[in-house]
Amino acid sequence: MNIDQLIEELKSKLKTIITKSYKDIKPELEKDLNAFLEASREKLERWIFLLSTGDITEEELEWLLKSQLDLVALQALQTTGISKVKLNALKNNILKTIFKIILELIIPVV
Repeated sequence: MNIDQLIEELKSKLKTIITKSYKDIKPELEKDLNAFLEASREKLERWIFLLSTGDITEEELEWLLKSQLDLVALQALQTTGISKVKLNALKNNILKTIFKIILELIIPVV
């Protein structure tokens, strides 16, 4: 799977989760997620390649994703008046979801 397909798959799966869990802020959240994925594209590509070749472990990938937490700006959400605690929880959920999706796409389920 190339990076374009992976990014599209991430967007699709995240959009599904957003629709189910965050209906009230979906448009803002979707816009922010797309911006984050595009800004992180090169890093995601490199990390996915390293994971697929065995040069980094799942734990290292998870740590690298968590290092991107501040890049998940969620600017549009901040303007909706969402609390900082809820915003941070949402950021963590987004990164956990991205991690899970990458693992599902890279490591086939047996």
